[in-house]
Amino acid sequence: MSIAIVRLGSPRKVGEGLRIGTVRRPPRGVPKREFSSGNWYDVWFPNLAPSPDLLKFAHTTKSEADWERFKRRFRAEMKTPGAEHDIALLAALSKETNLSVGCYCDEERHCHRSVLRQLLKEAGAKLE
Repeated sequence: MSIAIVRLGSPRKVGEGLRIGTVRRPPRGVPKREFSSGNWYDVWFPNLAPSPDLLKFAHTTKSEADWERFKRRFRAEMKTPGAEHDIALLAALSKETNLSVGCYCDEERHCHRSVLRQLLKEAGAKLE
């Protein structure tokens, strides 16, 4: 059992489990009935997405220093009790079932899911 960190919309891996979309908004132009069958996500979970202002900042980052600022700010957002509970829940579930967490970004290295990977690891999640 484990959590896979994925790009939403990418083909699913065998045994990936429930796909959770940690994004601020649903995919544009995709009917709700196609979210799961189109490999976007099975459950929308914006609780673990960056705030709208931080998301706007992320899309304007041009340097590694900017990206480091984004990561620090996103970690601070994830320090709220609600977000910490959500991360702890996913970490606990990773020991019982397969699931995946994802975002739309092409490159995990410059996506909030790279920070989520670290937060889940720190919370004791079993990662793929």
